Order: sequence, then C-alpha cells, then structure tokens
Amino acid sequence: MIKGIKFASVPVSDQDRALAFYTEKLGFAVATDQPFNDKQRWIELRIPGAATGLVLFTPDGHEDRIGTFSSISFTTDDIQKTYRELSERGVEFSGPPQAAEWGSFAMFKDPDGNSFVLSAS
Repeated sequence: MIKGIKFASVPVSDQDRALAFYTEKLGFAVATDQPFNDKQRWIELRIPGAATGLVLFTPDGHEDRIGTFSSISFTTDDIQKTYRELSERGVEFSGPPQAAEWGSFAMFKDPDGNSFVLSAS
C-alpha cells in the first residue's frame, strides 16, 4: 500500500538559479543532481528532518505552470522565526505571517514566481 509522498515537483525555468535558491536560502540539501535529457537535469532535494523531498524539474508541456501558485505547503515549528530568517536571506514574502482559524501562515515565492504556503505546525 502507499506509505507516503517521496517528492513533489516544482516547475522551474532555470535549474541552476532554482538550485541556488532552494539550497542557499531555504536550506534544502541535494539528494540527486544528474542529467535527465539534453535540456535539463533531475534535481532531487531533501528537506532537513522530513521524509518528503522536492524535485526541480519541468516536464515537457508543463512550462505554463512555471510561476504559478503551488499546492505545496511547507511547515515550521516557529513561523515568526522562520519568516524572519528567510526574509533576511532574501526570500520574498507577500507579507508577514497571518493568523487564521486553522493556524498561522505566510506566502512566499521562489525566483520563478512559484508561490508556496509556509504554515506553523
């Protein structure tokens, strides 16, 4: 039976720029970086302490998804601290964390404009 999600894919236009952002600004680690075809590489990242990873890869025909809202939501124990630290590293947030009935959250973007939710666990 299914045990979990191994990775989620983020469509990117420039894999080197995306790799720098996700490793240097968000602190993810490279699990795999190898050629996929003549146009791009298969770049799989690990999130420290998490079982689920992230892949920086755009399947052919999915280029229109670059720079859109992602259904990926990242979680943190301390949203205020994480928001401050990531902001100081240059991560672009749409605003400071907000409180909602289901918890606190903030929205941020990667260099391609893909947007994500950061929420408190």
